[in-house]
Amino acid sequence: MYLHDQTAGWFKSSYSSEQGGNCVEALRLSSGVAIRDSKDKSGPHLQFTTEAWQSLVVSVKAGELG
Repeated sequence: MYLHDQTAGWFKSSYSSEQGGNCVEALRLSSGVAIRDSKDKSGPHLQFTTEAWQSLVVSVKAGELG
């Protein structure tokens, strides 16, 4: 799925700092979630279904991804 408007609706992760560095932005989609590097807004993004995103978040919180 192509994101037609790649500026509207993106928000920075609550874990991202105001000093820059490693920052992730997310966009809620009707079909799930897209994420991108906040330092490269026109660059590539990853897109997840709602179920895949929930699974990823649970795995990250549980420390399962090393």
